Amino acid sequence: MSTRIYIAVCAALLMVAGEVSAQRVITRTTDRIGTIGTGGTGGTGTTDSLKRRDHLEDSITIHFYFPDTTRSYQFDSSINEYNVRYPIPATYHFLGNPGTAANSILFQPSMVAGFDAGFHAYDLYKWKLDKVRFFNTTRPYTELGYTLGSQTQQLIEILHTQNYKPHWNISLAYRMINSPGFFKNQKTAHNNYLVTSWYNSPNRRYNNYVVFLGNKMQAAENGGIRNDRDYLDSSVFDDRFSVPTKLGAQQDFSRNFFDANITTGNRYREFNFMMRQQYDLGQKDSIVTDSTVIPLFFPRLRFEHTLKYGKYKYEFRDAAGDSVYYRNYYGITFPTPTDTIERRDDWREWSNDFSIYQYPDAKNLHQFIKLGIEQQVYTRLRNAEGSFSNIITHGEYRNRTRNKKWDMLASGKLWLNGFNGGDYQARITLQRYISTKVGSLLAGFENSNRSPAFTFDQRSDFYLDQPKTFDKENITHLFGALQNPFLKLQLSADYYMVGNYLYVKDFYRLEQESDLFSFLRINALKTFSLGRGWNWYAEVYLQQKAGNAEVNLPLFLTRNRIVKEGKFGYRNLNLAMGAEIRYHSPYKADHYSPLLGRFSYQDTQRIANRPDIHAFLNFQIRSFRAYARMENLNSIRFRDGRFKEHNLAAPDYPYPGLVMRLGIYWSFVN
Repeated sequence: MSTRIYIAVCAALLMVAGEVSAQRVITRTTDRIGTIGTGGTGGTGTTDSLKRRDHLEDSITIHFYFPDTTRSYQFDSSINEYNVRYPIPATYHFLGNPGTAANSILFQPSMVAGFDAGFHAYDLYKWKLDKVRFFNTTRPYTELGYTLGSQTQQLIEILHTQNYKPHWNISLAYRMINSPGFFKNQKTAHNNYLVTSWYNSPNRRYNNYVVFLGNKMQAAENGGIRNDRDYLDSSVFDDRFSVPTKLGAQQDFSRNFFDANITTGNRYREFNFMMRQQYDLGQKDSIVTDSTVIPLFFPRLRFEHTLKYGKYKYEFRDAAGDSVYYRNYYGITFPTPTDTIERRDDWREWSNDFSIYQYPDAKNLHQFIKLGIEQQVYTRLRNAEGSFSNIITHGEYRNRTRNKKWDMLASGKLWLNGFNGGDYQARITLQRYISTKVGSLLAGFENSNRSPAFTFDQRSDFYLDQPKTFDKENITHLFGALQNPFLKLQLSADYYMVGNYLYVKDFYRLEQESDLFSFLRINALKTFSLGRGWNWYAEVYLQQKAGNAEVNLPLFLTRNRIVKEGKFGYRNLNLAMGAEIRYHSPYKADHYSPLLGRFSYQDTQRIANRPDIHAFLNFQIRSFRAYARMENLNSIRFRDGRFKEHNLAAPDYPYPGLVMRLGIYWSFVN
């Protein structure tokens, strides 16, 4: 059966399910609609699980759920933190233009076992299946967002969700990131779209989840600027677009966000389809009031089937490549001074997973045991090199006690055989709530044994090194945290032990560290009240490597926000204004390899930046939010008062000067 026919059949089944639910109009129901893969048709994980709701009421009650979680969530209504809206976290650095390659300043290696295509420089801008939100709402809800920055940077976001029928929710989401950049050939044009459906049968026994998700990532690559200090200090190059770059010199500047033409750069395409079906066996119950009967259902045994389909294309293309650049940096020779260079890996994925859940306590659906088996088939479309398959077993135990004092998780996956045979990942966490003054304690352990990414395989189009073989990477992670709301304090520590560490050196050389090394990170977050509505949000990160592995990261990172916030006599106006300062200690930051789309170890150039300084004014009036920011105030050059003193994100990649950014977000209840 072709993919299009299968998807059409799924859509027809959803329409039939909707008509069935329409025949049973229920004007009063409960919030007890389960979560995907865990909580089930009987609990949201919130205290209002038996709350009666009128789907025709004027006010709105809206919750959302993540895949494979046991809790419901609500929207974050705070306005003092811009990074809730902005896709790049404060603990990351990026190549100077929104949408360009980004990497964490903190040590946090990937611990996801199994097949990995190997392209992660743009992960921050992707939407992923495990982060999809499934909504349940009493009224149709729409949110529109638009952010405009200097040099016509644009971020457009749209979200609409509604319960089409009392037991059927449909959600649509779209995001566009488009920015021409401050330097030549730095354009980005990313598009994400998402369609979800969640149907829960009136008798509470059957759940159907459907996801259509797409990521279209396009980023021009300039290879960095040439001789950064000479050009950045010269008044001849006050227009930074005139600064010579190593790649894409022929690229014209355009502020038209409909123009997504990229002649030199990376183009990534990802499409995912998922359908998950669950059927529960258990016991019926109900609550009888004066005016209505509220039906309840408590599952004891659940059968679950998940079908996934994915199609992935990762491409680098330079229409008029400079032979000198590619010879010097990648060892690639051209027959002519310029030539087209193209590298591409294409994949198609099919996955079938069957799982069984058992709920020991009918009154606590946050306690369950799950066992399952999954088959994956990956087909390489480039060069038609056949298929790879995996057989995976997995298990999980969760228990969030009814008094909400203990929260336990133990999970594991083992790749029995196939392309990634021998991979595994295991995780154990234990959290204990102590008291309002002490808060809660969390301790955890995880270990993964993971195959090298396919870009470390000689069959990959992105393999440019001499023939080599690589062993599986093994990472152990120990972590603990104390959260104390009373003191507004969070303390945590992460300890990593890494064996057979895989990395890139000299732009394309693939290396593996044979010696075991460790990494310790200590994190502290504290809110200080300064009086008169002023608060100081302080974040401090300390990290240290033990061993000889070729990993360079700053010893120290801090972020501080001084914010005046509150309503200040205006009933409907919520205000947050202040300054944000981020600083990390000097270190030898990684190079960036445009062709491979990943960061590359270097040990020659040390970066010592000024502190990043931003000023902001955020406010909210009812359902309208606005964010105004002046970023990179630190780039001021005191001798002439101009914002031309650039920090560096990576060698030869300067951040821009002063950036103005204005974002508005408006939500509607229909």
